[in-house]
Amino acid sequence: MSELRGKTALVTGASSGLGCDFATILAEHGCNLVLVARREDRLRRLADDLQQRHGVGARVIAMSLSEVGAAQQLYDDLRAAGVTVDVLINNAGFGVFAPFLEVPWEREQEMLMLDIVALTHLSKLFVRDMVARRCGWVLQVSSIGAYQPSPGYATYSAAKAFVLSFGEALNYELRGSGVKHSVLSPGVTETEFLDVAAGKRRSLFQRMSIMPSRPVAEIGINAMLKGTPSKVAGTVNALNTWSLRLVPRRLQTAMANIAMKFGS
Repeated sequence: MSELRGKTALVTGASSGLGCDFATILAEHGCNLVLVARREDRLRRLADDLQQRHGVGARVIAMSLSEVGAAQQLYDDLRAAGVTVDVLINNAGFGVFAPFLEVPWEREQEMLMLDIVALTHLSKLFVRDMVARRCGWVLQVSSIGAYQPSPGYATYSAAKAFVLSFGEALNYELRGSGVKHSVLSPGVTETEFLDVAAGKRRSLFQRMSIMPSRPVAEIGINAMLKGTPSKVAGTVNALNTWSLRLVPRRLQTAMANIAMKFGS
């Protein structure tokens, strides 16, 4: 990762979980940071720790990327401050586990604005500059939920399917541009995701398949550096998503429903 030393990485959703681990790994290899999330206190603690331990610069920006115009505001503020973003980690996002008709529209809209709109807009703004410099790295965070319809996570899985398809297409478009781009699809990961999505409710499948956050983040960073179009985190997850190609879509949906509910 020596090529990242002295570069600046923008990490969204950096206050916990994968975002915190992405930032830590990048700092360990000499990358300066722009940390973005809503919880400023957590961001500042992380920034102070990484600056002290690794001697990197760490800028904190507390904001909600789900708000209209937030991505443009972030881009404009960094540009006005003279900050060049060399690495973009689009990690911010959340899910909601409940039957579609029971989820309040306001919560659903917030999720879609963050998981799809903000991610796409940030990519549009920052990747354009990277291509102009003929140098940059981008990692989009999707999910293994992108590979099959998931009752209970209907809009979340659909949103992550967008991220996967968008990311693989953008990887192809960026060939020869000097910008490396990848999509990471984690499975169940030891983060706050399940607490937010399902109120600490974990199915038997989730308890059996959960992975620690740090190794998942390392897989994502390595895929990004190689420019791998997309990468599923973990051998079991990779085998499961590959095997879905052999299963009819209707059966995939039923299997996802069982996996999310069984043993909860």
